[in-house]
Amino acid sequence: MFKYLVTAALFAASGPAMAQDKMTLLLDWFINPDHGPIIVAQEKGYFADQGLEVEIIAPADPADPPKMVAAGKADLAVSYQPSQHLQVAEGLPLIRVGTLVATPLNCLLVLQDGPIKQIADLKGKKIGYSVAGVEEALLTAILGRHGLATSDVELVNVNWSLSPSLMSGQVDAVIGAYRNFELNQMEIEGVNGRCFYVEEEGVPTYDELIYVANSETLDAALIRRFLRATELATQYIVNHPEESWELFKGTSAELDDELNAKAWVDTFPRFALRPEALDEGRYARFEQFLADAGLIEGTRPVSELAVDLGAQ
Repeated sequence: MFKYLVTAALFAASGPAMAQDKMTLLLDWFINPDHGPIIVAQEKGYFADQGLEVEIIAPADPADPPKMVAAGKADLAVSYQPSQHLQVAEGLPLIRVGTLVATPLNCLLVLQDGPIKQIADLKGKKIGYSVAGVEEALLTAILGRHGLATSDVELVNVNWSLSPSLMSGQVDAVIGAYRNFELNQMEIEGVNGRCFYVEEEGVPTYDELIYVANSETLDAALIRRFLRATELATQYIVNHPEESWELFKGTSAELDDELNAKAWVDTFPRFALRPEALDEGRYARFEQFLADAGLIEGTRPVSELAVDLGAQ
């Protein structure tokens, strides 16, 4: 398990000293441009300025972080709004406390020069997916908007081989591709793709990446300091995108490549400028969407799903 330790610097003698409080943050995946505000907050000393020492851990299994937070083994996890609804419905004591990426990244991806010019062209075609459940619900909504049902297409589980399965002709489209990664990956390999954006095709818009905490044991004051640091980092990224990229890629040689450079440009405009702020309507609409799709039984009030700590 890869660990990225954020070390808090000493405060200047002229400033008020704060106790260095330790936090553990579990990422959703290996470090990549989606995590820009977290890494920039560390590199710019914003965590230290908030009196925090944050241990950032990339999981061996991306399904583990919310479960570990629910079990009290970490303070925060980076997760996904759609997953948050499902996990709360399953009874996990999780609450959204902040937003990292404030727009969907998921898209229905096809070949730019392929036969699929509009979604209706998918009738009788193969569509690849990685994760059953939410992705199938998204696809059902997208197809339904164009007079199709999932019975009109053939669903193929391609595991995590989304763009390769599309480029090889194994499938005619894939759902679950990230517009900031798979599109760029295909371009680098000389094959142009085209995204149908889920939020433009009948799916309620949602926060792609969020911070979740244990709803029963969370330390609100501690988390506010964490979110303040990432808010400052996001402001710096938006104001200084090139300098931020240099700072980000300098933390690991593995990040300094063409794919991550392209992904950075496509990702930073989507970071939440106000990570604490909560759009209650967004969570209510997506909760109803999942209920209508049969993925959850009934609906829960937004207060059981998400909270704006700044409003408390």
